[in-house]
Formats: sequence, C-alpha cells, structure tokens
Amino acid sequence: QVQLVESGGGVVQVGGSLRLSCAASGNTFGITLMGWYRQAPGKQRELVATRANSGDTTYADSVKGRFTISRDNFKDIVSLQMNSLKPEDTAVYYCKVRKLSRYEYWGQGTQVTVSS
Repeated sequence: QVQLVESGGGVVQVGGSLRLSCAASGNTFGITLMGWYRQAPGKQRELVATRANSGDTTYADSVKGRFTISRDNFKDIVSLQMNSLKPEDTAVYYCKVRKLSRYEYWGQGTQVTVSS
C-alpha cells in the first residue's frame, strides 16, 4: 500500500501562485509515475500534470506555461507549482501515484480556490 499526503492548497487571488506537494509513504518501491489531477464542481476529474520516472512530463493544455510539475525521487515527493492562477483553476486537486505500471493510489485531495 501507498499512502499519499497532500499539502499546499488554499485561497489565492487571480494571477497569484500556489505550490502543492504530495508525499508518498509506505511501500513506495516500484512507483513509475506521480502526478496531479483536479475536479471542479459538477465536472469530471481531469489530468493536470504527470511526471514519469524517465522524467517525461505531461500537462493539460489549459495549464501549459503556467504550471510546473517536479519530483524528488529520493523522497517520493511530487510538487506542482501553479502560477498565473485563473478562476477556472478552482478545484479539488488530487495526487495520484502509479506503481508497477498497474496499481494506482490517490490522495485525499486539497482545495484550491482562485478568487476574483
């Protein structure tokens, strides 16, 4: 089992920045990918950004150029630097980990609210 603890959510004004972090613990051997998803009220959960062990990253088009995902492989921590935040970025952000390319674990979510 892998446990995920997210931190860094909160309320920020339009144009502001936030940094989310997710620390994985437990049996973290075999983690192949770490990333962030988000779910806004009334919408489906969507990919925000992921980072594979290879260093390959994937970003949603809506966040490219504004968000940056990084990962500390030694500490099994994935972070999401979010700049130039917009009201449409308001959502619950979830950390996800993929292990051995088939098992997936989710964090409890952290609320990000961008106010205008």
